[in-house]
Amino acid sequence: MMENSSPRSVSFRTHRRGERSSLSVLSKDVEGGVFPGKVAPDSAMKIVCKKGVIRLLLVGVILWVVLILLATLFHVWSCHSSISFLSAMCNKNSTVLDKLRNMGFVAKPQLQHRCPIPVANDPGKIVIPEGRTPDEIVKKLTYVMEDEAVSDKTQSSPLFGGHESWSQREKSFRLKPTMKVHCGFIRNGGGDMIPADIEYAEKCRFVVASGIFDGYDVPHQPSNLSPRSKKLFCFFMVVDETSLEFISKNVTVREDNNGGKWVGIWRLVLLKHPPYDEPRRNGKVPKILTHRLFPKAQYSIWIDGKMELIVDPLLILERYLWREKNTFAISQHKHHHSIYEEADANKRRKRYARPLIDLHMKIYRYEGMEPWSPQKKTISDVPEGAIIIREHTAMSNLFSCLWFNEVDLFTPRDQLSFGYVLYRLGDSFRFFMFPNCEYYSLFILHPHIREHSSRIEWVTSWSQLKGNDTIKDKGKDWDQANAKNGLVESRGGLGLWTPYPANLDSVILPPVARTSKAG
Repeated sequence: MMENSSPRSVSFRTHRRGERSSLSVLSKDVEGGVFPGKVAPDSAMKIVCKKGVIRLLLVGVILWVVLILLATLFHVWSCHSSISFLSAMCNKNSTVLDKLRNMGFVAKPQLQHRCPIPVANDPGKIVIPEGRTPDEIVKKLTYVMEDEAVSDKTQSSPLFGGHESWSQREKSFRLKPTMKVHCGFIRNGGGDMIPADIEYAEKCRFVVASGIFDGYDVPHQPSNLSPRSKKLFCFFMVVDETSLEFISKNVTVREDNNGGKWVGIWRLVLLKHPPYDEPRRNGKVPKILTHRLFPKAQYSIWIDGKMELIVDPLLILERYLWREKNTFAISQHKHHHSIYEEADANKRRKRYARPLIDLHMKIYRYEGMEPWSPQKKTISDVPEGAIIIREHTAMSNLFSCLWFNEVDLFTPRDQLSFGYVLYRLGDSFRFFMFPNCEYYSLFILHPHIREHSSRIEWVTSWSQLKGNDTIKDKGKDWDQANAKNGLVESRGGLGLWTPYPANLDSVILPPVARTSKAG
């Protein structure tokens, strides 16, 4: 027991000596005026300030990182969103997205090709043809600029398309080396561009054009553009005043020093004094008459306003024009080959007044337009007109003028008129109608921001057109007898109301076999 307790006693005494030593030091500190566990007041303030600054900096850095992450996430989300507003704000060629794709954080865009497009691999290596394609049949094309019906005082005001007579229409299909035809843009007929846009367009040889009317879309930025195409091409978005106001309120519009307005890569081109009462008909002006709006352009690609181009435009020109020496390219329709099939679908889907579509087709049938069959030389009489690729040769421009004149005279459904103009020109007009599956590989289709509909589209009978009956539209009835604004357009479609120089009563439209529910 004594041996076991001896070490504890030594340890205890050592511990006590340590305590006495500590107390001695403490007493000296107290005498010197320094309190145990405390520091001087000025030192305490320095420590507090230093810690506060460090904490503030840390909080600031954290908030900055969080904001950057939120902005990046919003950017990525908007680029993959199906909401039109958000998709329109996205810059799909941004450096941020490219880096995230390379790091594997964001999936690379998958082009939803119905079939592969045989385009070249590198836009930078494409050889652009020198000069222009020679004009062989029509060598010189000029346009009617004055409305003759106003000049001889039979009409009070000029029309954008002019008052083309039936005889003038017939004469325009007779090809000669030198021709002068109606082609819109009659003086004082509307559809004017502002001087700044005219001056800017003068320098553009390569054009990508689109259009938005009546404010039911916002511009969608093209993706997969090469640096070479960004330098070569002018991107024009033609709008009316309603659309310009709508776009300005919903997306960022930048104005340059010369008065030009821009949304991303698109330059907004205001079409002042819309030529027609019907917005759909106004939209045909930049679509079909691209060569008139931009007369200095040698090549143009038209794409509808609701579409986002996802293939480099140089690759498009090489594939559809230069490779096989074409001057006009358009896709065949997904479902229809005959204009009479397309007309039937337009009536069922309420795209225009049924009796006026029937009258339009009766005129074409009377003039010898047969339904499409495999024996015809054309792949189809009905195109998908949302993308049109052109070299602006005299013959290509003539075709566009004649096509527009039919749209101006009859219904604004341009797919009904395309095949008729082909029929009238015969083998003289060579063009490339490419497979529909390639058409769907050129763009991403975005939904309209709002539904566009007018009373004329819901008309089913002549009685309604004449104001003697009620039009029913999704539960809303229009009493035509009391309507302030009539259904008859005052500036377009006048060929449907001008007496035709033949009796159409005996004309029977070809029967239509509905091959697709979607049609």
